Amino acid sequence: MMNLSFDHLVQYTDWERQKWRDWLRKHGDDVLKISAGPNGDGRFQTIGDLVRHIFSAEKRYVERIHGLPLSDTGSVPTDNVEALFQFGERSRNRLKAVLQSLPAEQWDIASEHKILDLVVIATPRKLITHTLLHEIRHWAQLATLLRLNGLTMDFQDFLASPVMGGEIKRDDVKT
Repeated sequence: MMNLSFDHLVQYTDWERQKWRDWLRKHGDDVLKISAGPNGDGRFQTIGDLVRHIFSAEKRYVERIHGLPLSDTGSVPTDNVEALFQFGERSRNRLKAVLQSLPAEQWDIASEHKILDLVVIATPRKLITHTLLHEIRHWAQLATLLRLNGLTMDFQDFLASPVMGGEIKRDDVKT
């Protein structure tokens, strides 16, 4: 059986976060106030709410793994790019600390967690995998919301990232 390492997903999400941070800085804090649309589940109303949600989930899953009380992240401003991404840096540092320090024998021990109105039984390995995939999914959702509002971003797929090497270049051959 393959042993899953989180290194590539962490590298990819770090790269993606930096791309988003740069893009949002360039476009200004007002972008964070764009509506997340009328048909959400009520947890986030704006782009800024969605970004905070990405980082809050990471923070809370680390807290769950450690058996800590869950933080209330509602005071993190959703209308300030720098404040949001500083919060994201802190949550990422805590995630990386778990990756480096959790003893090997604890990675596959399931525990029970209350998440919204669900009871989830999962191992730290599954929670970390979910956290990283959750982030990737939401960045794609964010890109779609912005595109629907006339704003576009560079190609951000894993294939275009520097993770695992490789290269993408334009094929200038005319057919």
